[in-house]
Amino acid sequence: MQVSPQQPTYSEAPLQLLLFVDERPSARSQVQEISHYLKQLQADYPFELQIINVGEQPYLAEHFKLVATPALVKIHPAPQQVLAGSSLNTQLKNWWFRWQQSVETYVELDRITESLDQDYNINLPPSPIRSVSDSAELIKLTDEIFHLKREQEKLTEQLQFKDRVIAMLAHDLRNPLTAVSIALETLETHLVFQENKVSRLKPELASQLFKQARNQAKAIDRMITGLLEVARGTSAQLHIEPAKLDINKLCREVLSHQCDRALAKFQVIETDLPGDLPFVYADSERLRQVLINLLDNAIKYTPKNGTIRLSVLHRTSQKAQVSICDTGPGIPLEDRDRIFEERVRLERDKTCDGYGIGLSLCQSIINAHYGQIWVDSPLTGGSCFHFTIPIYPA
Repeated sequence: MQVSPQQPTYSEAPLQLLLFVDERPSARSQVQEISHYLKQLQADYPFELQIINVGEQPYLAEHFKLVATPALVKIHPAPQQVLAGSSLNTQLKNWWFRWQQSVETYVELDRITESLDQDYNINLPPSPIRSVSDSAELIKLTDEIFHLKREQEKLTEQLQFKDRVIAMLAHDLRNPLTAVSIALETLETHLVFQENKVSRLKPELASQLFKQARNQAKAIDRMITGLLEVARGTSAQLHIEPAKLDINKLCREVLSHQCDRALAKFQVIETDLPGDLPFVYADSERLRQVLINLLDNAIKYTPKNGTIRLSVLHRTSQKAQVSICDTGPGIPLEDRDRIFEERVRLERDKTCDGYGIGLSLCQSIINAHYGQIWVDSPLTGGSCFHFTIPIYPA
């Protein structure tokens, strides 16, 4: 039995076989049986055989998509063929004559090619028969190229993800920056300078405005920190820090910052926030981003004198459901899954402000909390965005 040398060589043997084996004790008898049978065949008909241990060269087993060992692979002449299973000897007996015929056909074609080359001076490219070791080396290189391409795709995906996160955070930074600007402008408007003296605001109002500016500045700082973490990291998942959270309190805080925009359009904001809701287990700043984005959209697309409703439901013992409904134009049924994809915007919204990334960001955040987010349209019209969030374990 011929075992392949270390360096690739060319072979004169027109029939080339690979025998895949492993080191399982239960397979030894079967390997010995097929090896003995191959030796008998080789005595009457020359062929080249390489024995391959799948533990040492797993890439070859992957290349031939082997699902069982021992397995016998005919790599030359074409087409390749794989025999495997407990009846390997029986299969080989059935195929051996046909393999010999395929070799004779190949040799005859090779003879005709050589005759044409000599008689008609046709310079056909040489087609040497590669040895099994040479074929194995080529397969190994092909496998390495494949893995390098996969690594390149992975790195490209990570770079694209970082670009997406940068765009999302840049979009989301607008909200706290706007809140800080409003607070500072209000403070500036109420300060009256007279003869180097300052007429101060009422302490309660001034304290509230400073608190709002300070909280929003902290939110901006946390977002920038998150952006830096993403820039250093390699994971395509948003980083969250879940903790025990009062969802009702968070909803009221977000609503207090959105009321002015709704009032400017004469919109009514209704709430249904039961007092007996349990705490949830979530990242407060990430969840705040979701609420702000969904409320922003509701206010943007709801016409004047419309209604927006925010409700929280203790859905199961493990999940709470938050719903934000509006009386806007609604989302067509065929677009309800697509709108959560990155940079997807409906045709009717092309002229509106935005980058088409807000809902994608919401979905990423909710997915990171092992929740779900979806949209439907009630019978009364408009849109209802729902998402679930885990309950804090008692």
